[in-house]
Amino acid sequence: MNKPLNPMESEFATAEDAAAYDRWFRDQVQAALDDPRPSIPHDQVMAEMRALIASKRRKNKPTDAS
Repeated sequence: MNKPLNPMESEFATAEDAAAYDRWFRDQVQAALDDPRPSIPHDQVMAEMRALIASKRRKNKPTDAS
């Protein structure tokens, strides 16, 4: 079983690793905000993902060989 995360402990080995991740994350967020393409509504994304998951489940469903 996984040990619960302690909010007082860092998941990074060093402060430098944490800072590098923070810079990367902020860069990713800024790139998303600066992206000129139109946004996709949340409901549309969720509907597409649900359909994709259902399709994968149907494709990977074991067949009844009896």
